[in-house]
Amino acid sequence: MKLLSQFLDLLFPPKCPFCGKILDAPGICPACRAALPWVPDAETVRELPGGVRCAAPLWYGGLAREGLLRFKFQGHSAAARTLGELIAQCAAEHFGGEFDTVTWVPVSRKRLRQRGYDQAELLARSACRLWGVSAERLLEKRRDNPAQSSLEGAEARRENVADVYQARNAAGKRVLLIDDICTTGATLASCARTLREAGAESVVCAAVARTPQEKVHSSVKE
Repeated sequence: MKLLSQFLDLLFPPKCPFCGKILDAPGICPACRAALPWVPDAETVRELPGGVRCAAPLWYGGLAREGLLRFKFQGHSAAARTLGELIAQCAAEHFGGEFDTVTWVPVSRKRLRQRGYDQAELLARSACRLWGVSAERLLEKRRDNPAQSSLEGAEARRENVADVYQARNAAGKRVLLIDDICTTGATLASCARTLREAGAESVVCAAVARTPQEKVHSSVKE
């Protein structure tokens, strides 16, 4: 397995997920690490609608926004390895001991066919590799609703994701729910509520980046 990994690194060398610089090993280049908009430790965890908590290591802006948009919309799926590790570290620091199951916010079947991958699933599986466990598919998206980024205002986004997701096999589980970006928190809150209604004991959330609360109603894209 180690030889295979080394061979693949020769064919597809690891790159910084934010600037694309080729690296000796997967991670973030020093220049981007210094320039990224890191969330202060005291503000890492935010309470979303419905009382569910979400942790994110980065603000959604600048280099973080550019890297996530490439990851999400431009086929840079390899970035999931490093981005998932960011989530894993953040979740372990702030929610350690609070979850025993990891899942993700799924895209619709139509979006999956168009994109070729589910970015939140890749993040969840990347985070789980560090912990030596497997992510579980607990949620399904029942219909292809309009993209959250096409809507303005928290209320419109909440209505857009109402009754969109269904859960299975969640009873009794303490869940870490992963997504790539948290803007208003409407999507994560809806999924967390669906999991709790399906019997989950508790739900905490994690994302790579989130929008500062004072900018939630601006034109920042999710």
